[in-house]
Amino acid sequence: MVMERLKQKKWLRMVVYVIILACLSFGFAYLIRYLMTYFNISIERFSSLAYLVVFGVTLAANASILAPVVIHMSILIAATKFCNPILLALTASVAGALGEMSSYYAGYLGKRIILAENTPGYERVVSWMERYGPWGIFLLSLQPILPFDVAGLLAGASKLPLWKFVLPCWAGKFPKYILVSYLGEAFLRLLPLPPL
Repeated sequence: MVMERLKQKKWLRMVVYVIILACLSFGFAYLIRYLMTYFNISIERFSSLAYLVVFGVTLAANASILAPVVIHMSILIAATKFCNPILLALTASVAGALGEMSSYYAGYLGKRIILAENTPGYERVVSWMERYGPWGIFLLSLQPILPFDVAGLLAGASKLPLWKFVLPCWAGKFPKYILVSYLGEAFLRLLPLPPL
């Protein structure tokens, strides 16, 4: 009975977290569009830089642990107004996979600092990464809730080959960003946004 209540609380927390992230992302995207209208900033002037901005922000957000998901998702959603969603998702997924290499190399180079062999459960985690590594990385990069940096640290610490980390990471991020691009733009059309 107690375990069942704990599982329900975890699921409830996770659902609330996803709703909060989605609301913040759409709110920030709305704010960007509102400020562009308020200050009379022409979108056509910046449309050629949109892919570069999405690449840079996504790279920085995925390379650091402290950058919130909300910022790069909001910019991705705001950019879908004047960019091709598939090219935008491709740009963001490549930048995201390259950004996650920072956690991989932190685990690879800092294995003794981060995870010592005598840490309880270390061998189990290493064997799991060796057995399910690419599939686990794919599933973790596909979801927006759990922090992906842990997977990078573990993949690097277990000396998983870099290509077995980067390719599943990109493969998980690409459909996630396509979904964000299409659904984000569709949702923004429902809101009473100022015209651009």
